[in-house]
Formats: sequence, structure tokens, C-alpha cells
Amino acid sequence: MRRVMLVAGLAMLGVACASSEDAAVDDTIGDSATTQAMADDPDLRPSGASGVPEGFHGRVDQATQQLSDARYTELSGGKYEVVTGPHHILFQPGDSASGNYTVNATLEQMESPAHPESYGIFIGGTDLEGAAQRYGYFMVRETGHYLIKVRNGEETSNVVGWTASPAVPKADATGKASYQLSVRVAQDSVRFSVNGTEVASVPRSALPTDGIAGVRIGHNLHVTTTRVTIQRG
Repeated sequence: MRRVMLVAGLAMLGVACASSEDAAVDDTIGDSATTQAMADDPDLRPSGASGVPEGFHGRVDQATQQLSDARYTELSGGKYEVVTGPHHILFQPGDSASGNYTVNATLEQMESPAHPESYGIFIGGTDLEGAAQRYGYFMVRETGHYLIKVRNGEETSNVVGWTASPAVPKADATGKASYQLSVRVAQDSVRFSVNGTEVASVPRSALPTDGIAGVRIGHNLHVTTTRVTIQRG
């Protein structure tokens, strides 16, 4: 009986570790060096951190993280300087779309993080503050790669795994890079562009498209972001 209980306990521990690891490497390339770097790089709380701006909502990836461990500073032109803190999404409930539409946002990396981290936009968000959260997301990183994924509750799955593209700028010698991101939802396809160049196209059925759009930002980053804009039709 004790042997059965021990085996069951070990199995449960294995599941818990796997779930934690999956969450930790959610937006990483997935190589062992990057995974270990993330494990050795806990979320930081920047000075002056107070959470998302007034009028916005946010959600962190894990229950152990705190949205208040992010700092947003409003700049001119509807732009925010962001220092994190935890992986999180930022959105306004009114930024919702269905049918055919295009979502745009511009994110700039201001300095290189300790290891590659990602940032981008999400679409089709539903139940974003509940257990059944769901959305599709388009991410880039300073290494010149992009990623397309779907989140269903606590689970995530790749639509397009990390892929290198000459259209995705690499950070310069100062650690800076700028990304004008666009997701175009059409009748039967979703097209993803960086700085005006299409990098991927997938069937519309591959990810959720009707719902809230916003930005997603990785941990321990210093970036700027505009709020998303939605062009319908």
C-alpha cells in the first residue's frame, strides 16, 4: 500500500513539475540553456512598480506572480514604457473585434534582457479573467524569431513554433529593436506581419479570432508599447 502511495505521489510530483516547466518556458525557444537561464532568473520587481495603467486590465501567467510587479509609465502619443516583472497580458475590454479586422501595435525593446524574452500582441481573447481564458498570440524577440501560439486555460500550444525571419529585426549593439506588429484576420486566413512584411499566414481555424485584442509582454523586460488599434472590415 505504501509503495502504491509513493508511486502515485511521485507521479503527481512529475505532473506538477512538468506543468511548472511548461509555463516557465511558454515563450522561450525551448533549448536547455534558455530553460536553465529562465529557472535562474526569477521575476524582478522594478522600483516604482504599481501594475497596469488606469483603465486597463491585465493577467499574469501563474498564480505565484503579481501583476503589481510591473511598472507602466505613460509617454506621449499613447505609448507606455514598461518594465517587468512577470509575463502578462494587457488589454481594455472595449478592444474587441470579430469578423474581418486588423490589429496593430508597435513594441520597442529598450535594452537586452538577461536572456532572450518575447513580446507581442494577442487576439480572440475570451474569459481573460477566468479559468477558461483563451486567446491566440503573435510574439517576437531580439534574436530575429517570431512565434504564434494559442492559450486555452493553463495550457498553450504552438501554431508556428519559434521561426527565424529576416523581417524580424535583431537587437542592435545597444540592445534596442523596434517591431511594428500586425495581425490581419480575413475570411479564411490570419496573416502576421512585422514592420510591413508578412512573415506567416495560417488558416483562420488554427486559432481563436473573435474577442479581445491586447499586448503580451515577457518577464524582466524593458520595452515600450503602444495600445493596440483595431481596423474593422
